[in-house]
Amino acid sequence: MSLNNSLDIDIIKVNSSKIESIDFENLTFGNVFTDHMLICDFKEGAWQKPIIKPYEPFLIDPSAKVFHYGQAIFEGMKAYKDSNNDVWMFRPEENFHRFNKSAVRMAMPEVTETIFMDGLKTILDIDRDWVKFGVGNTLYIRPFMIAVGSGVIAQPSTQYRFMIILSPAKSYYSGEVKVIIAEHYSRAANGGIGAAKAAGNYSAQFYPTKLANEKGFQQIIWTDDATHTKLEEAGTMNVFFRINDTLFTAPTSERILDGVTRKSLIDIAKREGMDVQIRSILVEELINAAKDGSLKEVFGAGTAAVVSPISAFSFQDIEYALPKIENSFALQLKEKLTNIQYKLAEDTFGWTVKV
Repeated sequence: MSLNNSLDIDIIKVNSSKIESIDFENLTFGNVFTDHMLICDFKEGAWQKPIIKPYEPFLIDPSAKVFHYGQAIFEGMKAYKDSNNDVWMFRPEENFHRFNKSAVRMAMPEVTETIFMDGLKTILDIDRDWVKFGVGNTLYIRPFMIAVGSGVIAQPSTQYRFMIILSPAKSYYSGEVKVIIAEHYSRAANGGIGAAKAAGNYSAQFYPTKLANEKGFQQIIWTDDATHTKLEEAGTMNVFFRINDTLFTAPTSERILDGVTRKSLIDIAKREGMDVQIRSILVEELINAAKDGSLKEVFGAGTAAVVSPISAFSFQDIEYALPKIENSFALQLKEKLTNIQYKLAEDTFGWTVKV
């Protein structure tokens, strides 16, 4: 699949790229950004003409609604480079649709497909040298929208800014990941904004995650807000559980994000003949499976980390170690997914989009 660019856009390029000053072998995730950014403002009820310009800070009124009422949403995507030096995106239409679902939930204007998709193609084409070849090298893409209208009255803004920034990336997590199962704090509640990629969803996780870090765990497996008996997500990722040879993951809901990596892994697993069940998993089930040896794997799945195997989990101050398995489901699925993303295997699903 390829994108045809029909976007009317102003482009101002940097006089000199900073790419030669970047150590691409030692990147900290999300700390380095490419030469350019895309900006498109919404005002007077309509999206204005987008502009791509050098990456730089911009001025914003102290009374902007984003600061006071949290109208902010984002997406996370990646671009990959193949052996022919071509740049590819992975399922960008999924991110576009989810972005607008988030916008609707947060009383923000939906971004047009032309601005989102053609804007992506244009900025990626301009900064394509920042996408490095080789498995593990990616360009992380962060589309986001914030409320920039001024005034502290508690109502939705009338002015918004849509932006795309790009960041070269390698691995998100390094080493083994241990998690603690939430018994008190919740990521989201029914009727809330858990299914939206709203900024506040993530900031609300910081404090309980800090407490987990202090106990030696990298992340939290979130449980349902009402009973804390159902396993839902792992940190900023969807989560999978392998009991014997069946792969389980929770269904999406108002509390659980509809992850692009999650749905891709499910499709690949089904294609490979794996038994996949999409249903709620109880904490009690997980504990019993860990005790009787039928729990083989737990792993997170998301754009940033792709697949992140979990080595142990803790519940009520008891730690349960996961067995070390060669040729695990997690690593099999990760390899098959990344082979598609890097064009090392045939994309039978039609997921990849050429820039």
